[in-house]
Amino acid sequence: MSAVLNCNISFIGGGNMAQALIGGLIARGLPPTRITVSDPVEQVRELLKEKDVHVTEDNLAAIADADIVVFAVKPQVLAQVLRPLHGQFEDKLVISIVAGAETATISELLRTERVVRVMPNTPALVQTGAHGLYATEQVNSTDRELASQVLAATGLTIWVNSEAQIDAVTAVSGSGPAYFFYLMESMIRAGKNLGLDEKVATALTLQTALGAAQMAITSSNTPAELRKNVTSPNGTTQAAIEVFDHAQISQNIQAALAAAKTRSQELAQELSDSI
Repeated sequence: MSAVLNCNISFIGGGNMAQALIGGLIARGLPPTRITVSDPVEQVRELLKEKDVHVTEDNLAAIADADIVVFAVKPQVLAQVLRPLHGQFEDKLVISIVAGAETATISELLRTERVVRVMPNTPALVQTGAHGLYATEQVNSTDRELASQVLAATGLTIWVNSEAQIDAVTAVSGSGPAYFFYLMESMIRAGKNLGLDEKVATALTLQTALGAAQMAITSSNTPAELRKNVTSPNGTTQAAIEVFDHAQISQNIQAALAAAKTRSQELAQELSDSI
């Protein structure tokens, strides 16, 4: 983390994900005075002022002294935000968390090749995110380390070897929290159907999800091995797993993630075509 503590970091867009990164960076020792945020919404700027960071609605002013610029805007406004900044990034590392924005698109709009593309996920809001990162060939090892340190402020960072793999990251971790929320919803509903109070069913489900994830993270066993360890022959868990298998839940999950990956590819193409 020491390298990034000496950098000036500017955020173009001050929404939830940017705020999560800013909070994580400050918590890890980056002085708020080294952070500048540009956002057109006065309410967002006022909220960020409470963190003692610099705020503005002038994107050019925001990036003037930046070493690292993080783009955190909505895809539909990407072109109108980036075009006025064309040619201003000769000495700056660009990190984009804009969904669907390919590095070639960002490079063309900004006239720079030092671009890192990130697929974050929403648990970053509670510092437990899982971020997939891809860098262009012009991003050197120092830049990669800086990008890792910025994103590590809110969770796990994993580099992928090709930009095409970002679509797979989107399917697995980008959209992934929603899959687990869906399972939680179903388990809570099942608990109520079995006679539990909704608050009880909810508390048991959420704590079980947390505990299972923590076990999977800390154990030397794979998730498959952990599942087998709690599945006694002819027991209650086996009865449930047999229902899952009969309904081909595993195959359906794999098909669902494949659909998410395909849609990620389509959205990226649609964004590229629109610019």
